[in-house]
Amino acid sequence: MAKETKTNAMRMLDRAKISYEVIHYDCEEFIDGVRVAEKTGAPVEQSFKTLVMQGKSSRYYVIVLPVAAEVDLKKAARVVGEKSLEMLHVKDIQKVTGYIRGGCSPLGMKKQFPTVIHDSARNYRQIYISGGRIGTTIVVAAQALADLTGADFADVTAGG
Repeated sequence: MAKETKTNAMRMLDRAKISYEVIHYDCEEFIDGVRVAEKTGAPVEQSFKTLVMQGKSSRYYVIVLPVAAEVDLKKAARVVGEKSLEMLHVKDIQKVTGYIRGGCSPLGMKKQFPTVIHDSARNYRQIYISGGRIGTTIVVAAQALADLTGADFADVTAGG
């Protein structure tokens, strides 16, 4: 059995002595989070995607929300104290985070940005997030993720 190549997200969890599980799935390119949940057998409602936003101030923010949900930019901006937020352009994701689209984890980015986790994550013992590369999912306790990233929990979804 080949030794697993750890991602920055896994190394960060290891250093913090936080237990987690890794799920690998076959995938060569970006697919949406709902399809990832289907491939891994993870419950869709416990599967979360990582979005990177930029505020009017030019600061970056990480928003972690259910894969089937849409971010409400006005709510998210209010939560982080910005006038407005916009999604980081796909071409800038790697430069800002060190990750590529479809493999962006809220853990282990180049810098730790202010993070908001959708409050529904607190309903579950564990949630499923990107493991830091396409084809890798991490299962971790939502509170442990929040503690490690300094995240706040809030409702930042459209219609939620």
